[in-house]
Amino acid sequence: MVTHPHLLAAVDLGSNSFRLIVGRVEETPAGSQIYQVDALREPVRLGGGLSKDKMLDRASQVRGLEALKRFGERLRDFHPDQVRAVATNTLRVAKNAHDFIVEAEAALGFPIEVIAGREEARLIYAGAAHSVPASAGKRLVVDIGGGSTEFIIGSHYTPIHMESLYIGCVSHSRQFFPAGNVDEYTMRQAELAAKREIQIISREYKQTGWDQAIGSSGTARALAELIEANDFNDPGITHGISRGGLEKLKRALIKAENVNRLKLIALKPDRIPVLAGGLSIMLGVFEELGIEYADTTDAALRLGVLYDLLGRSQHQDMRTVTVEGFKRRYGVDAAQADRIGELAISFYDQLDETDEDQREENRMFLAWAASLHEIGLSIAHSAYHKHSAYITSNADMPGFSRTDQARLATLVLGHAGKLGKLGKLAQTRDIDWTLLFCLRLAALLQRRRVDVGLPGIDVKAANGGFEVRLSNEWVASNPLTDYSLVQEAMEWEKIGRPYRVIYTDD
Repeated sequence: MVTHPHLLAAVDLGSNSFRLIVGRVEETPAGSQIYQVDALREPVRLGGGLSKDKMLDRASQVRGLEALKRFGERLRDFHPDQVRAVATNTLRVAKNAHDFIVEAEAALGFPIEVIAGREEARLIYAGAAHSVPASAGKRLVVDIGGGSTEFIIGSHYTPIHMESLYIGCVSHSRQFFPAGNVDEYTMRQAELAAKREIQIISREYKQTGWDQAIGSSGTARALAELIEANDFNDPGITHGISRGGLEKLKRALIKAENVNRLKLIALKPDRIPVLAGGLSIMLGVFEELGIEYADTTDAALRLGVLYDLLGRSQHQDMRTVTVEGFKRRYGVDAAQADRIGELAISFYDQLDETDEDQREENRMFLAWAASLHEIGLSIAHSAYHKHSAYITSNADMPGFSRTDQARLATLVLGHAGKLGKLGKLAQTRDIDWTLLFCLRLAALLQRRRVDVGLPGIDVKAANGGFEVRLSNEWVASNPLTDYSLVQEAMEWEKIGRPYRVIYTDD
């Protein structure tokens, strides 16, 4: 495989468009910067293929797969570490998303992560913050996508408030303007519907306040281009979006009576089906949050993904930052977490793994699982591992995709107790039994929660299961551990995986 050491790529599977951006990383004394060198956009309108019962129709799937095949050709020479593909609202809610993603990953040639709404918001803010001039005050970033709209208040490169609401230009257009017809009453109903959603967050956001409002990505840029090109903005404003500019665009749309009959400069054909929905949401945003003017940037989620990917490649992984924050929030016994994590990793390092990139990722997951396995103690000691898994699975965890969280939650849930409880999970997700073996054995051996000398312990995979070798003399003086190892072997045997504990005289 030919690699491009200074290039990174991000793929955004949005509800309206699929996008690819390739960026070149340049190192400077002040830090790293990314410059766009290539971009592709396909108006797939995936959200338009979502039925009332949340099933994605085949026609929209085919459009998406064809686009991803083209993206895949562009990325053919990229190493997996240089590419990150993320999917947003439509694939968060579609019941058959998993089936589509299997095909989509084959078409693209890279894994695809379905990210949560707040994770999308975090990445959007990162992209916007890196693409606009530095500001001393707070920024409000609003990103109207196809199926959801993200609202972020942040300072410099740090988000303060992040929310994702289920209103988007595709879903809103389908609900209020299905045939493209626009009149005064329908437009007002669409605005009010958007306002009702935004009211959930408006009080907190207004109390925090902001010094600069920014509309990011496709909808905002499309509206700004129409308003600017047709001289709709308020006097003295030549760029961006003013409230008066939005009102003039609305009047032009209502006068045309149907979006397909609208004749305006800079109106792109692929934007016509979602224009009315996007405009009504933006009007609701301006009215509910009291915005008079917003600057715009085309950079958002995909650029944020590139900067997040850059952080991972430079060992500034946001996931590690998130785990450290969780340890503080839930009062984790850091010393015990470190003991278990280091021991689990030492076991894993004894096992065969030819893919060095996969080895590094697995080592990180073991360390994160060890750090989070006891966060459920903040709720109750009884069944704490279930509480830990619930938090890990459902909390907002910046940097983690839903797939990452599910994998982490499975390790946390399975680190103690009966393995049979994972049987149902195995039907819906892959369980990494090797990592679970390492984590469970480490937790069992570190039960005393103090730094004590352990004997040399050898582990290996054998016959579809595992073998553990340790000193007979040490086991004889640690009867609880001996008993626990016997019980552990029985648990693995119950799920059809052989587990041998071998005592040696060494």
